[in-house]
Amino acid sequence: MRDSELAIFPLNTVLFPGGPLALRIFEPRYLDMVSRCLRDGTSFGVVAIESGNETGDTTTHKIGTLARISDWYSERDGLLGIVVVGTRRFRIEKSRIQADGLHLAEIETLEHEQSHTVPERFRYMSELMESMIDQLGDQYALIDRNFKDASWLGFRFAEILPVNLADRQAYLESEDALGRLANLSPVLNALSVGEI
Repeated sequence: MRDSELAIFPLNTVLFPGGPLALRIFEPRYLDMVSRCLRDGTSFGVVAIESGNETGDTTTHKIGTLARISDWYSERDGLLGIVVVGTRRFRIEKSRIQADGLHLAEIETLEHEQSHTVPERFRYMSELMESMIDQLGDQYALIDRNFKDASWLGFRFAEILPVNLADRQAYLESEDALGRLANLSPVLNALSVGEI
């Protein structure tokens, strides 16, 4: 692995900036990657799979999120568990696969999208998230909270609402925090009245 390269973890999910993701690590290539990240205090990249699967040949999307390991533990079955928190989005410029199967990429980190206060029409989403975040799982105790920020709020709903992987990826790639909330609002409303 070259200094300019980032280890990439292709997954059938999307990691959003500011959000947590719990992972079980068992493949040697990822155990080595996690060990390196813990030792060096570095991040790895999480990228959604476009085609293929997590243990075989994969094609990934070009936009992913840097993952910082926030917690690690040994599970009952002896596997390594980690919780990562997403930091910055990035674009894969060039990639290759190491001999052990680990994906590596040269990346460009992307700017944070423009900050917006949650508009009045979406304030109910902010209030709902504030009332339920502590029930979403222990990993949510590891993240910063900013219920009034449209970007932060949209990313949280994009990661927990029942939307397909392609839509999650589109929400990650979008630069429009208010548009993201507008798209997620009907999904949330349908869920609350039992239509989903």
